[in-house]
Amino acid sequence: MLKAEVRVRQATVNDLELIVPLFDAYRQFYREPADPEGARQFLLRRFEHNQSVIFLACDGLSAVGFTQLYPSFSSTAMARILILNDLFVMARTRRRGVGAALLDAAARYGRAIGATRLALSTEVANTTAQQLYEGCGWQRDTTFCSYQLAL
Repeated sequence: MLKAEVRVRQATVNDLELIVPLFDAYRQFYREPADPEGARQFLLRRFEHNQSVIFLACDGLSAVGFTQLYPSFSSTAMARILILNDLFVMARTRRRGVGAALLDAAARYGRAIGATRLALSTEVANTTAQQLYEGCGWQRDTTFCSYQLAL
């Protein structure tokens, strides 16, 4: 259950300094080196070019989690979709409903803009996140295989 003091809202460029440490910690979770300045520049470009939507969870004045959505489209459905690319909650505030609240904010946003679905992927070993997603109604894809080509 989300504690009353934690609020989720859509972030703006004015929230950049609150998001940078969370984004950098998220990258480190996935074994990337710390790079706060690189994180700041990456996020600033997303804001400047309206290339993503970020929802921010705050406990009072402290940012405790975020999710970042990237717009895309489904050719087969001929409709807008959103890629939920990033979701991160600070360790000290996990298991308080912050992740679920961020997922809910993303879903409400998607419905509001007429998206037909949200999509995400996570590491096979990240069973904690998988439990969260499935507990919030997300369904594992059993129809399609995912492939990547490093460039």
